[in-house]
Amino acid sequence: MNTRTAPPPFAARTSAAGGSVIREALALTARPEVISFAGGLPASELLDAEGIRAAYDHVLSEAPYRVLQYSTTEGDPRLREAVAARLSARQLPSRADDLLVTTGSQQALALLATVLLEPGDTVLVEDPTYLAALQCFAYAGARVVPVPTDDQGIDVGALARIVAEERPRLLYLVPTFQNPTGHTLPLERRRAVARIAAEQGLWIAEDDPYGELRFRGEQVPWIASLDDAADRTVLLGSLSKILSPGMRLGWLRAPAALRGACTLAKQALDLHTSTVDQAAAAHYLREHDLDARLALTSSAYRERCDVMLGALAHALPPGSTWSRPDGGMFIWVRLPARYDAIALLPTAVAHDVAYVPGAPFFAGRGDPATLRMSFAGHGPEQIEQGVRRLARIFR
Repeated sequence: MNTRTAPPPFAARTSAAGGSVIREALALTARPEVISFAGGLPASELLDAEGIRAAYDHVLSEAPYRVLQYSTTEGDPRLREAVAARLSARQLPSRADDLLVTTGSQQALALLATVLLEPGDTVLVEDPTYLAALQCFAYAGARVVPVPTDDQGIDVGALARIVAEERPRLLYLVPTFQNPTGHTLPLERRRAVARIAAEQGLWIAEDDPYGELRFRGEQVPWIASLDDAADRTVLLGSLSKILSPGMRLGWLRAPAALRGACTLAKQALDLHTSTVDQAAAAHYLREHDLDARLALTSSAYRERCDVMLGALAHALPPGSTWSRPDGGMFIWVRLPARYDAIALLPTAVAHDVAYVPGAPFFAGRGDPATLRMSFAGHGPEQIEQGVRRLARIFR
């Protein structure tokens, strides 16, 4: 008689990390008539498709057998040199050897979690914070503790108290044009964060996918550039929002020992990031004026942001508040307490408009009256039309 025994169950970490509300929201908006403010996608029409195609053509013609082969784990030296030059130009002196190329900055965050965190270790995050970071830390088995925020980012007084109480190993921040709120941490608070990390002994992960999308105000120095934090800050960056998300190219800049550990972890995970994609990106950065293109992109995003801010003032119920970002892609809305953005989402989609409910972005108790809206992916007329549709669900 044949017997059958079920295979072992999945690892506990698979149940600890829930699904992505963003992916679920995007699935709801597959119909072309839906105006979706849900995704964090750069504007497709502003991507340089012709320039990127030419970059692939060039590297596949010039050195096909090199770019179609295996490569080094650290990444294409030409790409690392180009990224290091951009960092140096923004007042963070960097060399190619300071960088590890990753398959998107999401992989960089996963590598950090692998190298720094044991199950049960404590990670501090802004409340609310980037949803995929919460998923990443959950997979690592970390204990995630939220730190309160206001309209200028993380509350450094609360941070000092919580660090002393919780003794975390890692603080994760998106200090510039934060996802989901759009807020930017002022220099004084960045200095306070650096000082707390130095005095209390913890790592900082400074995630910066949006910093080059500024359309108002002056650049604020990276935490990684401050003396107190230079030896303990990992700067995560990406080409997804400024060149192409489909190329899946990110990087981390870290102190040598930590970077070496992340390199070994990446070697075990995927050996290296796509050789041909790195080569094409490196060629593009050498041959094109990315800053000029970013100036055009930021100008378009400023117009779209201003249009959405103006439309929201007439669409949202009395008592609502919303952020006023100086760059990036997102506006954070807080409705009066009687509203539930999760419960309202199906009604919004029925009216052919979508957003991301805010509650899943919280590590602590979620605020059901919050939602995130991206202004990047639609032109002014579509934004106005979409916000008018949204207004109907509040009437």
